Amino acid sequence: MTNSLADKIKALIRANGPISVTDYFSLCLADPEHGYYRVREPFGAAGDFTTAPEVSQLFGEMIGVFLVHAWQQHGSPKGALIAEIGPGRGTMMSDMLRVVQRLAPELYEGSSVHLVETSERLREVQAATLSAHYGKIHWHESFDSLPAGLLLIAANELFDAIPIRQFVRTALGFRERVVGLDAEDELTFAAGTAGIDPALLPTPAQAVAEGTIFEIAPARDAVMAAFCERLRTGGGTAIIIDYGHLATGYGDTLQAVRKHRYDPPLAHPGEADLTSHVDFEQLANRARGEGIQVNGLAHQGDFLVGLGLLERAAALGRGKNATTQESIRDDVERLAGTGAGKMGELFKVLVVSSPEVALAPFQRKRAGHISLSAGN
Repeated sequence: MTNSLADKIKALIRANGPISVTDYFSLCLADPEHGYYRVREPFGAAGDFTTAPEVSQLFGEMIGVFLVHAWQQHGSPKGALIAEIGPGRGTMMSDMLRVVQRLAPELYEGSSVHLVETSERLREVQAATLSAHYGKIHWHESFDSLPAGLLLIAANELFDAIPIRQFVRTALGFRERVVGLDAEDELTFAAGTAGIDPALLPTPAQAVAEGTIFEIAPARDAVMAAFCERLRTGGGTAIIIDYGHLATGYGDTLQAVRKHRYDPPLAHPGEADLTSHVDFEQLANRARGEGIQVNGLAHQGDFLVGLGLLERAAALGRGKNATTQESIRDDVERLAGTGAGKMGELFKVLVVSSPEVALAPFQRKRAGHISLSAGN
């Protein structure tokens, strides 16, 4: 298979030798001419994948409920910032703001809304989605340019799209995995020369079989550190939702998705979404190391149900016809259920705060339940 980006990558390899998985990942998603997020419309049925906010309004509503609760637990300050990093089509923020407006008019009126988005094309889509909040929305090229104030951050499926490094166990120990060319001039994985600090491995290298993959993500760690620094200086809460694992371990999680199907990662560079699973243990450790409270780490299903997803779904379906009610039940099952095609167990939720606050559903006995039962 060849395409414009594949040709570009092959030319780079011929000129300079194999490239790291990190560089391949970055080129696939962010190449100025051919990168996936520069040229593709990834979301929805006509795209390559469907995110939780696109499944149902219930998802964004529950995140909105949670941010209202966090704001209240932080003392309901005026001038708070509601921010989303990587806001897609703006669907989640739209659902969040509808809830914030209903549950906490004071927060809605007194806050400003900030979207960190580098794609001009997606900014236009977001502006259309959020037209009801005209004048309240501010766009940023980078997280660093957010103004001062208590910050309520939501990041859904952000970290999985930040590049990783991979190392493969060889006869000589772990070596960085690279992308090179095979005898047919096609892209192929190989072992490079760079090693890894043994202290980063979950178990000694000698204990695992040759061919085993280990992944680290310094770039994700840096983004998490930036979140933490901002929360430490200005106060606030961040909720991070993504697919991944609760504990650091071995395994190759690099994957491509194209037209709602898994695709070999090297097959269609720039034409498929390239991601990998997020190591939530590492993100939580980074937060603790930065002196930030880790409120909790949970499966998405448990988190949403704990916030009142089932009650909200029942209210949404009340008085509706059987087809609509069945559709709502299907959406709840996809968001919170377990098994193939469902998000409840595969997706994890990490919440961090500064200063320390008690937040439901992690600390039920100290934090009250918020109801969102009225209206659509």
